[in-house]
Amino acid sequence: MTDATNTIEFEDNRALAEIVGPHSRNLALIERAFEIEIAHRGNILTLSGEGDAVRRGMETLTALREREAKGRAIEQGDVEGAIRFAAAPTREPAETPASAREINPRGVEIHTRKRIIEPRSPRQAEYVDALMNDTLTFGIGPAGTGKSYLAVAAGVAAFLEKRVDRIILSRPAVEAGERLGFLPGDLKEKIDPYLRPLYDALHDTLGGEQTTKFLESGVFEVAPLAFMRGRTLSNAFVVLDEAQNCTRMQMKMFLTRLGENSQMAVTGDPTQVDLPRGETSGLQEAVDILEGIRDTSIIRFTDSDVVRHPMVARIVKAYDRLDAERSDARRGDARRGGHGDDRR
Repeated sequence: MTDATNTIEFEDNRALAEIVGPHSRNLALIERAFEIEIAHRGNILTLSGEGDAVRRGMETLTALREREAKGRAIEQGDVEGAIRFAAAPTREPAETPASAREINPRGVEIHTRKRIIEPRSPRQAEYVDALMNDTLTFGIGPAGTGKSYLAVAAGVAAFLEKRVDRIILSRPAVEAGERLGFLPGDLKEKIDPYLRPLYDALHDTLGGEQTTKFLESGVFEVAPLAFMRGRTLSNAFVVLDEAQNCTRMQMKMFLTRLGENSQMAVTGDPTQVDLPRGETSGLQEAVDILEGIRDTSIIRFTDSDVVRHPMVARIVKAYDRLDAERSDARRGDARRGGHGDDRR
């Protein structure tokens, strides 16, 4: 039974076609997300369904119309992003200094040479705001939430705006235990496989020619975490990626490299630790002890913030359920004295 209907009219048929998408693909995404029906007649879209769902559908279409009016293309990811914003107005804000600021999610953007990058979820908007305003920002959560990409993009924007003189990107090469000697090739060839995602983000935001130029001149530096020891990183935007694979001492070492007029972004997924058995990850400890420190933001992403293929969000949820079941089972074993179920 239909509870509500609403219409949105377009004066520009070209704009309407862009929003509707090929074979009405974008409308189908909105219909499925909010369980509503959208009828397309001439230059009018009519939304029908439960009242609140229709309102959210209207918000989504309005956001897409505003985007098109700015002359920006509408891709599937943009539609999914508009849906996330419309679907999550009542979400709990992250308990960080960023959440205390007035953030206009629609106005938070990262300007790079190749493109303007807009957040595709409320949490991403909060994260981008923190990257642009705070000295130290932690982005933690599952794969596919844009943690690393947005951090690198924010660094590129800071460099282009001359707020910093250089960009430094780092990752722990834990797969080789920071001992890369057994791999073939020179040092660059040994470490590049671990740092490739960071190179990709630079290429996507700045372009291959400019990225190569800045890397060769040393203005951009991509290096394993071990190479940070003993340095002071001043006038730089510094990103530590895959930080869940830092030990406690490595994390302390890295954070204390922060120099004058610099910003740091630390990203990682605490559920994806690849450290040797018995080695404690430094990421969660750092988040725990720095929570509430002035000029520090901690943004926690969830599976609802995944902006890759929708299947990625479903995969993350499936693994989260498995982890929760195993955790419950371990607690049950502990209550029974660690012997498990005697009937097995």
